Amino acid sequence: MARKTECYVDTSALIAFLDRSDSYHAVFRKLFSAPPSLVTSALVVAEGHGWFLRRYDQNRALQFLAFIDVLKPLTIQPFDAVELGKASRVVKRFSDQKLTLADAHGLVIMSERRPASCWSTDRHLGLCGVPLAV
Repeated sequence: MARKTECYVDTSALIAFLDRSDSYHAVFRKLFSAPPSLVTSALVVAEGHGWFLRRYDQNRALQFLAFIDVLKPLTIQPFDAVELGKASRVVKRFSDQKLTLADAHGLVIMSERRPASCWSTDRHLGLCGVPLAV
């Protein structure tokens, strides 16, 4: 069971913090200035790396990975065949929503770990009842 102060971090929060042009940058700059224990999905890391690679370049994508390496305390939940099955069930359950596997895996993680909040700008992640930071 997660500590009560643990927060789930979605791709959108990481992007908002690292991209000064993001409209939520100031909010996440404040949150990341003294973060509690954080948890995220390996898919969020992959999604964030891909976003910086496509939007900017290889250098910014590598900077994103370097940030993930030094972000402490951060737990990255792996994504394997078992997690794929869980996330697939969530995608099917909410088939009326445009959930990515990363979103669905985030919902699985939040359902299992019960973090205190979810740092995200993505309203899909509010489906699990965890308060969103934005």
